[in-house]
Amino acid sequence: MYLTKARDISRVGFVSTRFQGADGVSLETWKWNEVLSELGYETFFFSGKSDWFPERSVVMDEAFFDFPRVKELSYEIFNKSTRRRGLTAEVGEIKGKLKAALYDFVREYEIDVLIAENAFAIPMNIPLGIALAEMVAELEMPTVAHHHDFYWERQRFMSGCAEDYLVRAFPPRLHSIYHVVINSEARKQLAFRCGIASIMIPNVWNFDEEPVQADDYNSDFREALGLNKDEKLFLQPTRIVARKGIESAIELIARYNSSAVNGSKGVLLISHPDLDEGAQYYKRVIDYAELMNVKLLIHPDLIALERQQKEDGSKLYSLWDAYVRSDFVTYPSAYEGFGNAFLESIFYRKPVFVNRYAIYAQDIEPLGFKTTVMDGYITDELVRDVERILSDPVEARTRASENFAIGKKYLSYELLRKRLPGIFMNFGAVS
Repeated sequence: MYLTKARDISRVGFVSTRFQGADGVSLETWKWNEVLSELGYETFFFSGKSDWFPERSVVMDEAFFDFPRVKELSYEIFNKSTRRRGLTAEVGEIKGKLKAALYDFVREYEIDVLIAENAFAIPMNIPLGIALAEMVAELEMPTVAHHHDFYWERQRFMSGCAEDYLVRAFPPRLHSIYHVVINSEARKQLAFRCGIASIMIPNVWNFDEEPVQADDYNSDFREALGLNKDEKLFLQPTRIVARKGIESAIELIARYNSSAVNGSKGVLLISHPDLDEGAQYYKRVIDYAELMNVKLLIHPDLIALERQQKEDGSKLYSLWDAYVRSDFVTYPSAYEGFGNAFLESIFYRKPVFVNRYAIYAQDIEPLGFKTTVMDGYITDELVRDVERILSDPVEARTRASENFAIGKKYLSYELLRKRLPGIFMNFGAVS
């Protein structure tokens, strides 16, 4: 019943710094792409790094936030209070190249509407944001700005000499842009700080798809990790960055190990070894696990986003295999824009330990999920709840089933099927 699309809009162009890997922006873009394709739209992609659809993608190195010169300029902009004249010129030079490429992208693929995936929100690539804003203004291009996290949500973007750049493009105030945020607090802050109205579309999951099952492929996953039969596998399905609060997961397991009456020991597996914010926190996590006497597993040699076979014939397991073979999921983040890993845990029917970060408390907890909740720090009661769930399979299954039903009701693809065509109606009449 939702297979109705805007009459004058059939070709959609996504723009971001990257469409690759398991970062939140890429994951959510993939979901939007799946639903738009189902609804009959053709989709195309412009980014700085991508492993998606090469036949309908444009990849330009300068659009990637980690492109060396872009990274150097960004460091200078946010770490110095005054801007040298040459820096402005260098930003302008890269911006000019990106803008020309964006024009070519729109023209070559006959794009009807752009979806800017976080490119107007967090200034990881200032030249890209400015280039995109100028092109949208000049063409009066129908654009959906899909904001995942804003610069004011990251301390490192709150200083330096970027004020005019931030005003111009993060986000821009242009009449042809329709703004979408992923949580209610972002909607409030965008209105308060920028005077920009928006709608909220939370992160979603395809609860109708068939999950990866316990099968022959992943039957030896725990053995490959070197686990003993009596060890409980706690999965931290995130990158190793400070806001993920991995110390709390380590403390939880340490306290579980010291009090578990059945003699089992917990082991922590971190799924994503990415060091997007440097190696210092990585070292902190390693040191803290050693201090707390918790067995910590980080295995980029074993876990990828999807199942693969290495050149020597050995297996790479998927992230979903890790979910299937884990006993408990830890998600003690101090801050999240919404929480993809939370949705993944619910979909795979796993018990979840979660911190009451602001967005969880405002937008997720009121839906009625039953989780092991930390309010900033570990307590004895919290440890007992984990022990109870791990020792009572019936309670664990009951919680998991109830959580799955709530997720499917409120946070499924059905939400996108209803709302995305409604957004496009703002750019033209519907048939």
